[in-house]
Amino acid sequence: MVERTAQDIRRRNRFDTLRRVYAAPAPVSRQDIAAATGLSFATVANLAAELLEAEVLMEAGHEESGGGRPRARLAVNADRGVLLGIDIAETGIQAQLFDLALTVLRSVELPLPRAEVEPADVVDTVVAGVEQLLAATGTPTARVLGAGVSVPGLVEREGGVSAFSPYWSWRDVPLRALLAERLGMPLYLDNPLKASTVAEMWFGAGRDIDDLVVVTLRAGVGAGMAIDGALYRGATNSAGEWGHTCLALDGRECRCGKRGCVEAYVSTAGVARTLAEVSPDSPLLRARDESAVVEAVARAAAEGDPAAVETITRTARYLGVALAGLFNLFNPQVLVVGGLLADRLDEPLLRQTRDAVTRHAAPQPPRAVRLQRSTVPDNPVSLGAATFALEGFLDDRDTFGPVKAGRRAARAARTGTARQPGGSPARAQPPRHHA
Repeated sequence: MVERTAQDIRRRNRFDTLRRVYAAPAPVSRQDIAAATGLSFATVANLAAELLEAEVLMEAGHEESGGGRPRARLAVNADRGVLLGIDIAETGIQAQLFDLALTVLRSVELPLPRAEVEPADVVDTVVAGVEQLLAATGTPTARVLGAGVSVPGLVEREGGVSAFSPYWSWRDVPLRALLAERLGMPLYLDNPLKASTVAEMWFGAGRDIDDLVVVTLRAGVGAGMAIDGALYRGATNSAGEWGHTCLALDGRECRCGKRGCVEAYVSTAGVARTLAEVSPDSPLLRARDESAVVEAVARAAAEGDPAAVETITRTARYLGVALAGLFNLFNPQVLVVGGLLADRLDEPLLRQTRDAVTRHAAPQPPRAVRLQRSTVPDNPVSLGAATFALEGFLDDRDTFGPVKAGRRAARAARTGTARQPGGSPARAQPPRHHA
């Protein structure tokens, strides 16, 4: 069993406190946070004091308390620094620069080579994207609090290693170390399943619930899980590889080398394959790549094209059967469907998927579970990657170490007990804050 230390509990409480501030449409009081999180007012007040001294939060006005002193309202200090979120996908990368409030300041998209992609190609493209963002906004590297990097496949998070990528047949690539040689900033590596789920937990459907499943449907397919309000990683950070569970025995060949995987049916490649089965001569198959085929199917279905309509119907059946297994296994409060397929095929796909889930899942879960589109604006993967960088910054001892040192110095100044190493009284120093 994993033992939870006092530090782990404090970290979880700090994240819960800060998530409530991010989730609120306006500045909130400590009392509001305590009511929303279930933490005691004293705990919230203590955590808020740390976050204020570290300049992560700031006071933003007051509200009348109905008697007594007005309550101070808290908001995120957006100018504390910037964060980077980098989404490495099969054909390109999207890099976004965020302020500390996780508002996008600038975004850039760069293609990857069409041929076999080597780690050096990805590193060069990521570095080029970061340099473009910082140059375009006039942001010095010293203001970057951290960069989150999402890379598809299995990721060994602690070591920053891309353990396996089915797109490029990578194995044990030390991607974080390769990037660190070129970028002078803290780096946090994980995969799109975890990134999308964290984005939903902080900014989307998971803000007010404890049990959540987030399904991502694009070139790769997977499911991220939050259980009891915490991201579930599994023993080796490989939880969520739902796209490589078997949907059809001896079915279509998957890029992973096995047959019948969910991903072979409900990814961009899966939709193109289904269209080819429905109508081998369809002009929609002439699109430049699989993502463009999905977009062409969406447009054609809206115009009533029979092959496109049937392709969406079959894809919804495949997806509904696969999701029914997730409902039965996890019984989450909300199941979110996001990614390019959900964005482009939209309600025609989701409506028929809900019907298929109802037919194939056990009776209770579909009634209890809400199946919905992602509500996270823009790209949940890059936003989630930036949130990993935020969490890493909050976990950094240097972020809150100066706070504690400042408190000790302030107490010593009040009591006159501070002494330098030689024994003479020391003057209290203000807390240091790292850019």
